Amino acid sequence: MLTTEIEISKYRKPDHDIEPILFHRWSPRAMSGEKISERELMTLFEAARWAPSSYNAQPWRFLYARRGTANWDRFFDVMIEFNQGWTKHAAVLMVVVSRKTFESNDQAAPTHSFDAGAAWQNLALQGSTMGLVVHGMQGFDYEKARAVLNIPEHFQVDAMIAVGKPGKREDLPEDLQEREQPSDRKPVAEIVIEGGF
Repeated sequence: MLTTEIEISKYRKPDHDIEPILFHRWSPRAMSGEKISERELMTLFEAARWAPSSYNAQPWRFLYARRGTANWDRFFDVMIEFNQGWTKHAAVLMVVVSRKTFESNDQAAPTHSFDAGAAWQNLALQGSTMGLVVHGMQGFDYEKARAVLNIPEHFQVDAMIAVGKPGKREDLPEDLQEREQPSDRKPVAEIVIEGGF
């Protein structure tokens, strides 16, 4: 069974009525190794493009490499061994960065990462509707990524993303097969506080 065919309702049930896309999106690791088309890839970036941002600054940048290209190893090699074990079948690896200052006046942009997170979420939701695996991660060497990808100091390295066609749970390393299912979330009562702490 492909990981995108898992029945979400077995693992997740929202406490309040929300759009299904929001709880159907999850982060599988099993990918088939197939390529994704240029059109599919650019559709993901188009979705990210329309995210909201403070002063419409759009501080996010998505650096990427396709598997089998000259740039792939530079992206793959910055990840920890654990993530390399399952991302080797990804079609695309991305590094998300965000500009720490406004382009207009070079003043600090305090919400740059918040805004980049909105862009990532758009990309992830779009990928989910397309039946793709889109998995964000932090398990990589941030400073090595900055160095090998020539990321300027006025950009913060935020995260990496693996994208690919869905694969089979059985194709994952054995220790990951049991974990290949949607995770639950804390109840609303644990994450919202009326009136402050």
